[in-house]
Amino acid sequence: MEPVNTDVSAESDGVAVAVDGATGTGEAPGTATLGAIQLAVEELWPESLAEDWDEVGLVAGHPNAEVHRVLFAVDPTTEVIEEAIEFGAELLITHHPLLLKGVTSVAANTAKGKAVHRLIESGTALMTVHTNGDSAVGGVSDVLADALGLQNVAPLTPAANGLPEEGIGRVGDLEEVLTLGDFAARVFGILPSVAGGVRVSGDRDGLVRRVAVCGGAGDSLFGEVRASNADVYLTADLRHHPASEAREAAVNDRPYLIDVSHFASEWLWLPAAAEALGNVLADQGHDVEIRVSTTNSDPWDFILTPG
Repeated sequence: MEPVNTDVSAESDGVAVAVDGATGTGEAPGTATLGAIQLAVEELWPESLAEDWDEVGLVAGHPNAEVHRVLFAVDPTTEVIEEAIEFGAELLITHHPLLLKGVTSVAANTAKGKAVHRLIESGTALMTVHTNGDSAVGGVSDVLADALGLQNVAPLTPAANGLPEEGIGRVGDLEEVLTLGDFAARVFGILPSVAGGVRVSGDRDGLVRRVAVCGGAGDSLFGEVRASNADVYLTADLRHHPASEAREAAVNDRPYLIDVSHFASEWLWLPAAAEALGNVLADQGHDVEIRVSTTNSDPWDFILTPG
């Protein structure tokens, strides 16, 4: 599969994807341990914000191990793990968990086991920032809302144990009214290019101002979306029945629906997360190079459409 087709260079709109920590005092910067990075990650994306069903945190690695390079990615796929090893990363941070569901074996003749063995044998630690990264301020949906130019942003579902600004999903307002077609074009323009593209349900000429978003699969939030009075709901993995039922329950055809790639909707967070972690580590005097993966781990390779 080709690398993600989006500009993630350090020169692109000021977005830094390789962050070198510095003390700012002229002294030699300190080497970070995996444990120190765990603390920095907890500061940015507290594990207390993770959903009860989720599995986040350190998956493999010794807290005392030195870390000089970190790779951020959406998925801990074999290709991503190899990219991390080639980069020389001692730590791979992924949004999606490797071991979300229970396993009874990590034998190397299984897919999960092969990944675990490759990580340990190469000296590459693995850490997961999943729904805690969704819920936190500056998390997945926050970055998506910011990229779309939303204002007055608030969570769709406020966090039970967090700040008022934390929670799953976001809702906010566009600076100016757009047609659904123009808004969908804006969505298409900010996301990495993937086979599935952008699917839209609604009148192309319908007007939208209030926008609800949820990076990743968000078809469990239709009740919250309707309560927010959103004109359009942008999320990923919309299944037939929830989408059909949402259309049937729509008032004045709203909310319109925009369905995007799960991978693409969450990839946008990676450069922001890399920069945030780099800033925290630099403030602590640690010198760590942080890079964003260029591997496209969207599972689809091509699509056929009418016409």
